[in-house]
Amino acid sequence: MSTTVTGPDGKLRCRWSGAAPEFLDYHDREWGFPVSDDRRLFEKLTLELFQSGLSWRTILAKRENFRAAFSNFDFEEIARFTQRDVERLLADEGIVRHRGKIEAVINNAKRAGELVAQEGSLAAFFWRYEPDAAELGTPQTASRSETSVTLSKALKKQGWKFVGPTTVYAFMQAMGLINDHAEDCVIRAKVAQARKSFTPPGR
Repeated sequence: MSTTVTGPDGKLRCRWSGAAPEFLDYHDREWGFPVSDDRRLFEKLTLELFQSGLSWRTILAKRENFRAAFSNFDFEEIARFTQRDVERLLADEGIVRHRGKIEAVINNAKRAGELVAQEGSLAAFFWRYEPDAAELGTPQTASRSETSVTLSKALKKQGWKFVGPTTVYAFMQAMGLINDHAEDCVIRAKVAQARKSFTPPGR
């Protein structure tokens, strides 16, 4: 099966971008472009955490609800959430009401604050895990990698939860740690160009 589909402008894009109307803008403007903002990084990892076992369409459709429910992913504020907040979130029909995942996000917010204190920023930490080009295979043929396993272990060692290698790999794709757009996708070159002008934090 081809990894691309013809977009509304007649140009080829990753096949998944045509699976739902809301996917196109996310694919063209966000997925794979390098991110250095800590709050956006925490949001991306959190959304991938919630996506585990569900469809990405479900998560993307609820994204604004997640932002409202989780203080726009301000992890310093989320770290102060109490049991009352957990119950509030479990009653929020606009998000995925999964106690384990909700509690994991609050836990991860605390761990994020600790990581910032250690490393200066989440971005400085995550960008240290940019894979070597030799590790990368054909785009969109993997759901985990050697680096995603390593990063997953590093996060778990620091107490993060719901950050298995597959979730971490999806996060790496989303935040631009790898460019996993299909080789003939029109956006792949745009992501590559954005990456050339991007200086990873801490370098």
